[in-house]
Amino acid sequence: MYEGPIQTLIDELGRLPGVGPKSAQRIAFHILTADKEEVARLADALREVTDKVRFCEICFNIAEEATCRVCRDPRRDQSVICVVEESKDVQAIERTREFRGLYHVLGGAISPIDHVGPDDLHIAELLRRLSGPTVTEVILATDPNLEGEATATYISRLLAGTGITVSRLASGLPVGGDLEYADEVTLGRAFTGRRAVTWGATS
Repeated sequence: MYEGPIQTLIDELGRLPGVGPKSAQRIAFHILTADKEEVARLADALREVTDKVRFCEICFNIAEEATCRVCRDPRRDQSVICVVEESKDVQAIERTREFRGLYHVLGGAISPIDHVGPDDLHIAELLRRLSGPTVTEVILATDPNLEGEATATYISRLLAGTGITVSRLASGLPVGGDLEYADEVTLGRAFTGRRAVTWGATS
């Protein structure tokens, strides 16, 4: 344990996701020995992101205005909504240049272990967006892991019988992986080969 501000900084850094005690200590000592201008830029960036960045009122992607740039773009296909877990997934998909529709960011995935249920996500808002006749397809692009699959299954059940085509990203994404780390080619192929999701259909 260190004394005073350095230990406070280590403790706060250690609260960040993916930052363990040793990493927090390394970052803290880097900041301690860094140029004051560099530290000031970091502090300014932290203040600016908390002051200026918000979530889009429509899709819950990150935005600097009431709505994000995707929702404001009249050239986007209004009939297709791609459902993702986090804003970082929007950026991953945009890099592929394969998708020209709209997005809906859930804010996570259903995970009973983490006490995250459907009511903790932006699923109700998604259903409201789908209540009109404009949207004809929903692409479920949640992560290909247990939580992502559970979330996709839950949403597909809700949309069964609505007449909306529900599809899931195709092969190319590894099970247990994250969209954030998929390369553009793999993610692009997954979009191109997405499959329709049917619920309760009998053969």
